[in-house]
Amino acid sequence: MTFQSQSPLTGDQLLARAVAEGRSALDEKSGKAVLESFGVRTPRSAVAADAAEGERLAAGFTPPFVVKVVSPDILHKSDAGGVALNVADAAAVRTAIAAMAQKPAIAGANVEGWLVEEMVPAGREVVVGGFRDPQFGPMVMVGLGGIFVEVLKDVSFRICPIDAGEARAMLAELKGQELLRGARGSAAVDEDALVDVMLKVGGADGLLMRHADVVAELDLNPVIVSAKGAVAVDARVLLRPAEAHEGRAADADPVAAFRPLFEPRTVAVMGASTKDVAIANTFIRRLKAFGYDGAIYPIHPTATEIEGFTAYPDLGSTPEPVDYAYVAIGAARIPDAIAAARGRCRVAQVISSGFGEVEEGKELERDLVAKAREAGVRVIGPNCLGTYSPRGKLTFPAGAPQEVGTIGVVAQSGGLSTDIIKRGQWRGLRFSGLVTIGNSADVAPHELLEYYFADPVTKAVGLYIEDVKDARAFFDLMRSPKATKPVVILKGGRSSQGRLAAASHTGALAGDDKAWDALARQTPAVLVATVDAFIDTLLALQHLTLRAERPTRSVTLFGNGGGSSVLGADAFAAVGLDVLPYEGEARERLEAMGLPPGTSVANPIDTPVRTLQEKDGLVAGEILDIVYAHAAPDAIAMHLNLAAFVGRGSVDPIDNLFAVVEQTQRKWAGKAHFLLALRTDGSAELDERRRLYREKARAAGVPVFDEIAPMAAALANVRHLEERLVA
Repeated sequence: MTFQSQSPLTGDQLLARAVAEGRSALDEKSGKAVLESFGVRTPRSAVAADAAEGERLAAGFTPPFVVKVVSPDILHKSDAGGVALNVADAAAVRTAIAAMAQKPAIAGANVEGWLVEEMVPAGREVVVGGFRDPQFGPMVMVGLGGIFVEVLKDVSFRICPIDAGEARAMLAELKGQELLRGARGSAAVDEDALVDVMLKVGGADGLLMRHADVVAELDLNPVIVSAKGAVAVDARVLLRPAEAHEGRAADADPVAAFRPLFEPRTVAVMGASTKDVAIANTFIRRLKAFGYDGAIYPIHPTATEIEGFTAYPDLGSTPEPVDYAYVAIGAARIPDAIAAARGRCRVAQVISSGFGEVEEGKELERDLVAKAREAGVRVIGPNCLGTYSPRGKLTFPAGAPQEVGTIGVVAQSGGLSTDIIKRGQWRGLRFSGLVTIGNSADVAPHELLEYYFADPVTKAVGLYIEDVKDARAFFDLMRSPKATKPVVILKGGRSSQGRLAAASHTGALAGDDKAWDALARQTPAVLVATVDAFIDTLLALQHLTLRAERPTRSVTLFGNGGGSSVLGADAFAAVGLDVLPYEGEARERLEAMGLPPGTSVANPIDTPVRTLQEKDGLVAGEILDIVYAHAAPDAIAMHLNLAAFVGRGSVDPIDNLFAVVEQTQRKWAGKAHFLLALRTDGSAELDERRRLYREKARAAGVPVFDEIAPMAAALANVRHLEERLVA
């Protein structure tokens, strides 16, 4: 192959040619030519066919030089002995090439030439890279070079595209960021030039976005950054065959598209029996018990009546078109059963399993989706449990709350969804809807998320996701103006899909959770690790109004128990929230109250039971008035140890405390987030009392937690979301 000092092809043409030739990577010279076409500076260089030509080409450059082998068989050139640094002159270039050609790993390889380039002056080594995440598509990485990336893995990732603000935020996340700014007397680098390289790689019109279907992994390692700019001295570009991508057509009006799911006027049920109590029979009975007052049409090939309702042979035979069909029959029969709707069914939720979750069902799942689309039916599932919608009187769990709430949930696990509904119910959570989506063969998570964003009833959204399906559409939605509501994500399987054969530094450093961590940094979403944290955060969002213009930082911690206050302050500090002692008028006014001995008003405000019994518990209102008026915290976190009030005289101040809380919420509305932790000793009596108090708190608009630490974690998630919502 003949090389020239400057490629006659554009970067786009070089990539297209390499893919057409079936190459898995660009050679370094071509990789740098691609970078140059995107405006990234690289060293002056040329490729020689042999040692003699290397000497001749070097004579036209400025020493010292770097010499590298060019071979499609050698990905890691240094390991093969194919890199020589600080080569003094043209004659030394010839000697270096001759010596490298004798190395065993090089002598047996297909060598296409020798790259000769001017050596870049010293500066700070930085790695800029990218890779194609299997779900979200292009991602960009930055990290400090040398030991920082090799050993400490001091790197930051974002989903592309990024802007200048996000590029600077990535640099700010690096543990060694101060080294870029001139730590310990070293010269500061041109950070603007580094940001420019990051944008040329991962920006809206950068290399990774423009060639998202071609570039598998990218390493600029290192980029030498100094006060004079940034130069990419090594470039590794790994390729993948271009693939066609079939996107999902989005509905113009998501509320109209999914109203039949959340507020169905007619429900068809497939799988109910006249002899046995099948799951479909149970569903009909729960519909009736839940108060559903629309038409119910059992579908059965021969029966005339099921569960007291007239039965019909197929979806095309019902008296009225069907808004929602609950499908629980044998998997093999379902595609044709849905095809029989012939435009007379809006949404079918397929409960049955035996589809794409098992290898032998994948083709059946494709057939299901194809026939449903032909019949004009949107499919939820298959392999799920159902939908819970209080406003539509639709439910799959028994005993779910009938009150319409403000929390919308999408979940890929049916069993976990039941836990979320029931555990959330006891915690005071109320739902605008919960949809189990199973395999998401047709309707993807982002489509239901878009519905909740547009739904006037929903205030916040929770997602339990294992496979996001069309992750790019999900990310684009989360970055769009439609994403006006906070999203809590409980991600399953974050560690199960490892990039096992990554060939670049970037790929090796990009674990499965990097894309999700990046998404939470780039969008109004927060990641949680447990069902408890999921419910805690949604509970906080149910009651608190996010303040994008004033993200939460300062906290007043107020309650009984000195040790609890100390541990509570530690818990808030651990999540980045400040419980700092009062100064000035707030401290003076609190001290002037002359509260009983053992009381501390410094913040935390530690009030023993004796103090809280003052004025039959109404003293708490006086304390809170001073805090609101003169300390002006972003949040007030109150904690009560209920066991401490047992047997402490005839006055139980807790009922009055709740009256104070309710009054305070009205008097100081919008001034500070108010949260409450009610702690017990685990006895049935106190746990039951806490349950009653939770209902009072819910009526007052106050989220209740079992301990201080979960309350702190939920408030930190609120702060995280406030920082990412547009004010």
